[in-house]
Amino acid sequence: MSEILRIDNISVSYGSIEALHNVSISVNEGDIVSLIGANGAGKSTLLKAILAQVPLTSGFISYNGEEIASARNHSRKDKKEHKNLSTHQISALGVALVPEGRHVFADMTVEENLDMGAFLVKDAKLIERKKEEMYEFFPILRDRRKQKTRSLSGGEQQMLAISRALMSSPRILLLDEPGLGLAPLIVQEIFQKIRKINAEDKVTVFLVEQNANLALKNSTAGYVMENGVIVLSGSSRDLLENEDVKKAYLGA
Repeated sequence: MSEILRIDNISVSYGSIEALHNVSISVNEGDIVSLIGANGAGKSTLLKAILAQVPLTSGFISYNGEEIASARNHSRKDKKEHKNLSTHQISALGVALVPEGRHVFADMTVEENLDMGAFLVKDAKLIERKKEEMYEFFPILRDRRKQKTRSLSGGEQQMLAISRALMSSPRILLLDEPGLGLAPLIVQEIFQKIRKINAEDKVTVFLVEQNANLALKNSTAGYVMENGVIVLSGSSRDLLENEDVKKAYLGA
């Protein structure tokens, strides 16, 4: 199984505060990999680093074997030139984000939001086909397609945020707290769809989630982050049985 995303000893600082310290994560193509940790652990900062929204102070990030970000002030043993792609360039490679809090365009309709997700797609027929796929995937969006997004429920907005990200046909989907603030039944539906995206559409998923039980039960491998540091990693099954994880995150 080939590695699609590699995060190699990266650090990120906000002024004098180090938000991430020597973080290394590997995501294999076709997997669902989860990153769990308490609020403020640095999980969202890591997603921002992947998408070039914050600069690295050390380390490298590679996508599909090619470097997409590196720390400019970090010495390179291999003498390679530092490479830092823009967020737009990284998105064009097949990386899509569903941000925490959904961040749909409230004054646009559902259909207009989906069109925004396809801003990198130039084929009008493909865009229409992708919209039909999204309406089949989340039928409620078809019923709401002419409604302003502000009128949707939280669960419907999350469905729209996921659909908007899928409009670009990504190879890897980054999900930031997809279950946050939603009713349990809606969360179950969302995660069922995430598994389906992975299994049927062959989209790799990197899942950031505060709900450790939910994340680990819906992933193949996992990482635990505390205060910007990876403190544990392994198969999701092993992490669910880990006593430290149970005590800190599973309420056991």
